[in-house]
Amino acid sequence: MITKLEIEELVREYETADFIKDDPVQFPHRYNGSRQDSEIAGFIASLLAYGNRNVFIKKLNELFVNIADNEPYNFIMNFETGVLGDFNYRFGTTADFAEIFKILRMLYEKDGGLEELFKYGYENPVDNNMFIPVTDYFYTRAGKATGQGFYFMIPNPRNGGAMKRMCMYLRWMIRKGPVDLGLWNFMPASELLIPLDVHVARISREMGLLTRKANDFKSVLELSTKLREFDAEDPIKYDFSMFGYGVNHK
Repeated sequence: MITKLEIEELVREYETADFIKDDPVQFPHRYNGSRQDSEIAGFIASLLAYGNRNVFIKKLNELFVNIADNEPYNFIMNFETGVLGDFNYRFGTTADFAEIFKILRMLYEKDGGLEELFKYGYENPVDNNMFIPVTDYFYTRAGKATGQGFYFMIPNPRNGGAMKRMCMYLRWMIRKGPVDLGLWNFMPASELLIPLDVHVARISREMGLLTRKANDFKSVLELSTKLREFDAEDPIKYDFSMFGYGVNHK
């Protein structure tokens, strides 16, 4: 098993500002002067953060620069379907994106915004899962035209999946460091969960940190608990160690 000394060294090497430029976290950083712009940009960036990194970052630039005029909050608050043209990404059709953006507008108009929604989920978890109230907010407001892409970008935690992109988004918003923005404070960083994808799962098993075979929410909980043995206050900083180990052991 990897030692605390080794895993801390990888954090020091990879948790640097240089990490931002090639990662989807660049989008909330881009609007760091505005809390609402940053949290909206971060949420949308997390939805598209799957597949080829270069491709989804290009699509996000298309959305934020060409369509949203670099004003994510204003874009959402004044959203009309026609402005999207034929914007889509893999499973997500134009109609799927339109539905998500309309619900985001409703969230900010009536229910306080993304921070309030995630805070509600944290304070009122269902089956010990804070993401269920978050996704239920979107599901209960989705129109009949909502397709597969909507439910891929906002997956159902009740299915037991790892919820990688939501864990990643929450890391961006809660943790404070060279990479993570730390804009929200309704929960401590000690309670964050590891964003588990195939890459992180494989590497964590190679490090001797994860024994469970499936890449599901139970593995997220197992690995997050293990990482708290290294640092009880800030366990998810070791996400950078997984990345660093992967770079060093291709």
